[in-house]
Amino acid sequence: MSDTLYLLLDKNIQTLHPHIYLQDIASLSCSNSKLLNRLRVMPVVNLPPDKPGRYVLSVMDLISKIQQKEPDLEITPIGEPTFIITYKNKPGPGLLWEWIKILFVGLSTFFGAAFSIMTFNNDVDVGKLFASIYTQVTGRISDHFTILEITYSIGIGLGVLFFFNHFGHRKLTADPTPMQIQMRLYEDNVNTTIIEEADRRKNIDPLPNK
Repeated sequence: MSDTLYLLLDKNIQTLHPHIYLQDIASLSCSNSKLLNRLRVMPVVNLPPDKPGRYVLSVMDLISKIQQKEPDLEITPIGEPTFIITYKNKPGPGLLWEWIKILFVGLSTFFGAAFSIMTFNNDVDVGKLFASIYTQVTGRISDHFTILEITYSIGIGLGVLFFFNHFGHRKLTADPTPMQIQMRLYEDNVNTTIIEEADRRKNIDPLPNK
């Protein structure tokens, strides 16, 4: 009875070196430990060292590469049929640059949200509405600094806090925040688009032989 190799692949795998081994891009499982150890260090592909980027590969090419080494091995792929290798040949930016980007994004989000809230309030004329309600209920002219404006302002702040499910380093619940969800959706859409574009161009090259 031949051994079975279970091959689990993600849609996008990041690497910092151009020499890719099987264990770098896949999770492997096999009852034959000796065979498994050989396959872990099996060379898969050598990327151009001076060309960082995203490379689209097919699991069928990967299976063909493995079967050249182990022709009697039964392979069961799990996960993505086509995957992306994201190759970065340089370390990420320094801590200072990361903080600058965080500060820029934070300020842009803060002032953008403030501007959106102000333009919404101006469009629907919330101030006039509150003044009219206050006059009808109390019989006095509103000075635009009443319980209505105060509770409305507090409510907006609390609503934003509960919506984003985040305050400083603490989360209100264990659920992912809306920002995390949107970033994940964006990442999935980018990966899907890259794979589909590569498929349309018929540019999924087979893995080179060593």
